[in-house]
Amino acid sequence: MPDIPLTTLVLLCVAAMAAGWIDAVVGGGGLLLLPALLLGMPQVPAAQILGTNKAVAIVGTTGAAVTYVRKAPVQVGTAVRIGLAALAGSMGGAFFAAGISSDVLRPVIMVVLLGVAAFVMLRPSFGAHVDRGPVTRARIATAVVLVGGGIGFYDGLFGPGTGTFLVLALTAVLHLDLVTASATAKIVNVCTNAGALAMFAYQGTVLWRLAALMAVFNLAGGMFGAWTALRRGAEFVRGVLLVVVFSLVAKLAFDQWSG
Repeated sequence: MPDIPLTTLVLLCVAAMAAGWIDAVVGGGGLLLLPALLLGMPQVPAAQILGTNKAVAIVGTTGAAVTYVRKAPVQVGTAVRIGLAALAGSMGGAFFAAGISSDVLRPVIMVVLLGVAAFVMLRPSFGAHVDRGPVTRARIATAVVLVGGGIGFYDGLFGPGTGTFLVLALTAVLHLDLVTASATAKIVNVCTNAGALAMFAYQGTVLWRLAALMAVFNLAGGMFGAWTALRRGAEFVRGVLLVVVFSLVAKLAFDQWSG
């Protein structure tokens, strides 16, 4: 593990907990966790940042998924099918991620952040009205290819916003409500994280000691976030997510162009 000041280490753990909470409620914990790692350890290669991010995120995502499966109407069969495609896609994305530098990663994250923020602001009622009709085979096939394979590849390659993209895509393709989509997305997200982490571990780009410490806080945040979503829904978190997104965009933009 690189030499990290105590203050930075504490802030990274706080960011991991907050990211776990946000990811469990509406997805997108990587929008906070990955930039926090980039900002806290600018001397560390991007591949190690990506690998460590996955090692932390999979713990919180798994904790949230377990909480959802126990208490929410999760479509487990559908989630597993999509998840298997997502696992393969994320391994492919992680394979290509090894050569990415932080200078390339920061602008990409900023674009993703702004895109998510725009969608959240322009479509605040997205997922409020649910299609109660049966989920057809055509919808499931589309979800497996586009949601599983496509978003899985993105998760392995970059990562931030994957949970949010999964929630939005599952809501759009399968016509789920936001809470059910969030629950289903967690199972899929565990698969994408597992696939990407396996590739990063094989390449030796995971800071395991740092990841283990941050994962404890991410797990706590993820389980509490799932509890929050099941009781309060996602409306409150929309505002929190927007504040976090714009704050990170401003910070990343400053670091990118001042450097």
